[in-house]
Amino acid sequence: MNRLSVDFHTHVLHGIDDGSRSISESLKLLKAEYRMGVRKVVATPHFYADIDSADVFLKRRAQSLKELREVTADMQDVPEIITGAEILYFNGIDKWDILPELVIENTKYILIEMPCTPFPRKSVETLSNFKKKTGFTPIIAHLDRYISAFRTYNLPEVLSELDVLVQMNASAFLKFPNSSQALKLLKNGKIQLLGSDCHNTSTRVPNLLEAEKVIVNKLGNQYISRLIEFENLILG
Repeated sequence: MNRLSVDFHTHVLHGIDDGSRSISESLKLLKAEYRMGVRKVVATPHFYADIDSADVFLKRRAQSLKELREVTADMQDVPEIITGAEILYFNGIDKWDILPELVIENTKYILIEMPCTPFPRKSVETLSNFKKKTGFTPIIAHLDRYISAFRTYNLPEVLSELDVLVQMNASAFLKFPNSSQALKLLKNGKIQLLGSDCHNTSTRVPNLLEAEKVIVNKLGNQYISRLIEFENLILG
């Protein structure tokens, strides 16, 4: 059976946002990911342009990453850490000169957290031209956050018409009725990437493997293979 090997949405870097609070907690998260078969985690700490300085954020991220990579340098049971950010959408994001520093490391993809539904018309227009204007492809973070168990606000259809990828949190597959909708969206090709959005070791934990088991049981392994194709598209 094919297995997912990349967690595209995590808060494993310590001391940056509401994710990991310490190196010790980061190590526990990374080891849990590895036990589940994950070999690469994309570290995507929150960035809020209206309350944070890009320079300060980048320095904090670099320091946290340096400390964590030093500790894990000789470990064989932790995934590779790839830098990124979860950027809260704001008007003018497509004109922001700091974008190249916030993409997923060595790629042309960038994780963007959108406002609550329904998306403002201007934001959809921005997304529709984002890649052409910036050279970077948006990954829309945790689609499940913007929809309810019984209502999608037509977002999956809107996003499928744009040059973007869509990420869903693994937790959406683990609890009814959200799971039924998540499976339907995956089956219909509306989701390209999964992430755990893990923050800690108690309430928001790594859970890709649990979601993977549900997907295989309900839809078949071919849908995991499709997700793996997008893993390879982005990280090779």
